[in-house]
Amino acid sequence: MSGTLRAHAVEIFTTNYDLLFEEAFERVRAPYFDGFTGGHSPFFDPVTVAGDDLPARWSRLWKLHGSIGWKLDNGAVVRGHGRAATQLVYPDHLKYDLTQKQPYAALFERLKQFLLTPDTLVLAIGFSFRDAHVCAVLDEALAMNANSAVFAFQFGTLDKEEAACRLAYDRPNLSVYAADGAVISGVAGKWRPGEPPKNWEDIRASFWGARNSGEPPLFLLGDFARFTRFCALAQATELSRPAASEVSSVGGASQAITEDAP
Repeated sequence: MSGTLRAHAVEIFTTNYDLLFEEAFERVRAPYFDGFTGGHSPFFDPVTVAGDDLPARWSRLWKLHGSIGWKLDNGAVVRGHGRAATQLVYPDHLKYDLTQKQPYAALFERLKQFLLTPDTLVLAIGFSFRDAHVCAVLDEALAMNANSAVFAFQFGTLDKEEAACRLAYDRPNLSVYAADGAVISGVAGKWRPGEPPKNWEDIRASFWGARNSGEPPLFLLGDFARFTRFCALAQATELSRPAASEVSSVGGASQAITEDAP
């Protein structure tokens, strides 16, 4: 995210409570904004969330269901002190009506406005599409903006990703890429890979192959670890067959990012 000059900021919407994104950004000194500002007890600033007038190099991190480190202070949600602040603040049972309160109302409105932006692309991974309040925003925004698109990479097979597929049948600008098939433009089908073009085997191995030895090949990018490695390989200047000590198995083929990769 921090290795490219961008006209528009990268925005991450997550329903997870953990601090892994924050720790990753800070480890590489990449600036980000999560809706809070301040030093002692950072407070939520919905005006900046809605206005989106920060530099594009600042990534946006929106935690739709709350986070470790959030706490109530005189009735307002403030951000605490990292992992030491274990009082989690989230909507009770994640009910739709409770997400209409701050800071949740501003974060869900940000998701809607992001999806309504022309030519917006959302890559969804690790999301079950069973959160009704999140899917309601997706459904409404995708219906209003035919120029936005959602690519949902799902870990399971099509028959196990019923919630995602149901939304994809109604909204053709949402595509589901499951292990054994996909729903694209509202049409479901199973994967049938043909003969790869010249020098394509290494590239295909980054997204197609067996998860475990002896299993049939399938689409791999619904696995978060495979997806992040695919993103890393996309930044590489060359795919190579490394020495045994450097091997990382991807879909049955050994690959590595060469040393000259950024």
